[in-house]
This record gives sequence, structure tokens and C-alpha cells, in this order.
Amino acid sequence: MLIHPNSKLLMIGDSITDCGRARPVAEGTGALGDGYVNLVDELLSAAHPGQRIRVINMGVGGNTVRDLKARWQTDVLDLKPDWLSIMIGINDVWRHFGVESQRQDHVPQSEYEQTLDELIRTTLPKLKGLVLMTPYYIEPNHAEPMRAMMDRYGEVVKGLAAKYKAVPVDTQAAIDEVLQEVGPLSLADDQVHPNQTGHMILARAFLKAVGYEW
Repeated sequence: MLIHPNSKLLMIGDSITDCGRARPVAEGTGALGDGYVNLVDELLSAAHPGQRIRVINMGVGGNTVRDLKARWQTDVLDLKPDWLSIMIGINDVWRHFGVESQRQDHVPQSEYEQTLDELIRTTLPKLKGLVLMTPYYIEPNHAEPMRAMMDRYGEVVKGLAAKYKAVPVDTQAAIDEVLQEVGPLSLADDQVHPNQTGHMILARAFLKAVGYEW
């Protein structure tokens, strides 16, 4: 597995990562929320207990990449992670399709890429490893406007992963594979916030990318 023994793995993002985690810093049993971060921690502990990987959840619901930048010092750099996982972009995109008052908070693709690039570039020298997870939309029709825009933001993440030699996790591809057999509402009532099956898809995609042995 790519994640080194005795590593501190910090996972940051929006509500998909947050999932009711403890504040201010979520670490340990019962603190990581009820989403994919907690599943990652449980599966690592079950299969690799001797590696003693510490998982920290710093997701905050409603966040865009702008919000990540505003709290990066306290919520990432000050915590000195060995490995960092970032999944952000869903709010950056969907607000473009929200009511008029929400559209001002939409983050254009150019700003999204520039901000994420800056955060990665300045943080990477302090890390042993970086995982970049694409945003996703639980919609099988690639031509649907929000799905099409989300795919473009996902390509930004994959491009940055290649640029910085980070570990890429294509969450959209993992979800699309399941959508060949089930409908979107089987994974999320709103096509964004996953149920436990959806969170397991995310956890499985993450762990597969870092070489976890099932």
C-alpha cells in the first residue's frame, strides 16, 4: 500500500467528506462522521492494524475551493499531515445551477484550477503523498448540463494529479460503473449526497487507488 505505516492521513473537502464529523479536529472512533472517511478508517484498521494509520477528517459542508483556501493554514498546514486527500468541486459547480442568489458563489473553472493548483504547489513539499479525488454528479447522462460541467472540473483534477504526480481517484468513473446497473436514486436522493452504498463506492475507489488489498 502506498500510504506509509504510522502516517497521518488528512482528508479534506465539503459535505461529502464532512458527514457530521466532530469539531474542531476529527480523529478517532466516533469522530470521523458517517461517510467515506469513516469507512476508509475502518477498512484500514481492519486490514492493516499494524500500520497504525491515523485518519483525520477536515471536511466542511458547503465548502468550495475558495473556502478551502481560506482555512488551509489552520486545517491542513498546522496539522502537519503526512498524506493529504482532497475532494472539492461539487459546490463550485452546482451553485451555477442554483437560484440567482447562489450563482454568485459559483466558482468558474479557471479560478477553480488556479486555486487548487496553488494549494497543491505550496503544500506538496511538506507531504509524503497526495491523493486528488474528482468531484462527481450521480447522473448517467453525460450531456446533462450539470453532469457535463462536473466532468470538466473532474478533468482539471485529473490534470493536476498528472502535473504533480499525485494519486488520482476518479470518483465519477467509480459511480458510473455502478450506474450501469442501478438508477441514481439508489445511491443518493439528491444525486449529490450519497447514502451508505454511495459512500462505500467512494471509499473503495480511494482505497483501490492507494493499493489497499481487499
